[in-house]
Amino acid sequence: MDTLRVLVVDDELGIRHSVSRALRDFTVVVPDVDVEVGFAVDSAASGEEALEKIDEQAPDVLLLDHQMGGMTGIEVIEQIAARELSILTVMITAFATISTAVRATKSGAFDFVPKPFTPAELKETVRKAAAHLMTQRRARQMAEEKRRVRFEFIRVLGHELKAPLGAVESYLTIIKNRTLGNELDAYDQMIDRCLIRTEGMGKLILDLLDMTRIESGQKVREVREINVLTLARSAVENVAPVAADRGIEVILHCEEDVLMLGDEGEIQIVLNNLVSNAVKYNRDGGRVDVRLNCDTEIVDIAVSDTGFGLSSEDRSRLFNDFVRIKSENTRDIAGSGLGLSIVKKISDLYEGSCSVTSELGVGSTFSVSLNRGVSLENPNNGSRGDK
Repeated sequence: MDTLRVLVVDDELGIRHSVSRALRDFTVVVPDVDVEVGFAVDSAASGEEALEKIDEQAPDVLLLDHQMGGMTGIEVIEQIAARELSILTVMITAFATISTAVRATKSGAFDFVPKPFTPAELKETVRKAAAHLMTQRRARQMAEEKRRVRFEFIRVLGHELKAPLGAVESYLTIIKNRTLGNELDAYDQMIDRCLIRTEGMGKLILDLLDMTRIESGQKVREVREINVLTLARSAVENVAPVAADRGIEVILHCEEDVLMLGDEGEIQIVLNNLVSNAVKYNRDGGRVDVRLNCDTEIVDIAVSDTGFGLSSEDRSRLFNDFVRIKSENTRDIAGSGLGLSIVKKISDLYEGSCSVTSELGVGSTFSVSLNRGVSLENPNNGSRGDK
């Protein structure tokens, strides 16, 4: 439970005691941010004493009398504003006028409690103040988290682009300066490496675009009845040339159509990532098995390989953004580190799940479960996110 500090400022001892008693065991549940709040109450008998306590430790909520001997409540608010302190202030007054209310509001007052007030009236005002304060705090936390994530994203993206750009620049400089002589054949290997690097950067850009479309929610999803078997065959055909060059056998285990409601492009991304990774991280002469299964509610996709396998530590972070497993076997394999992260985000759209089982030196199996959606007889009902 969170605790908010409350400072009661009133020259009437009875008011200070009444507020302290009312709030002593009072708690507020703020459902919007899923938090329960209690209150620690302190008091001051004048505006001057209040400012001294505020300078020592600023409260979260200030219950402030308007008319007191010495400084008025308005003058206290103006002093707080001059100190640039963020304190939620509730005015307590028996002399509320329009001009007073306008001046107090302009100076930063959140609400008013008229004298005399009941404990229930006080608690309701404090409840609103606490809800406002905790909602503001959560909004600031979310904004800060957003800034942190954005900074980390840009940092990682810059790192991912810096190395291939530097390599391409170095190769092009060698070619420009004719460091290896004037025979073009001498530069073929460097040109091939430049093409591989630029292909990797192009894949990174495409993956970034896919991820941005998914996370922003701005992509128009064309949710309709699709055949996952047809998309799986396409994914297998896409990797066939590379697999054949390396002697890798790719086998699709499914004889019957697998129908579901979904966006064809999203499911194709899932299958392309899983199948291409199974070939990319496999051994020459290895094998890839693609299995499709379904029941009345779920479509299961499982892609197994006979590749290098993963440690338990690598498996635990594999579906995060920009994660690329670096080992002696994989360090020269190009990739964006976003493919499996995108697979995870898409599975979430279908209320599904992603998992991996793996053994070092033996191979891995990546599994994705997707909700088939609503009844296929009525495909227009419940198409999530297609507008």
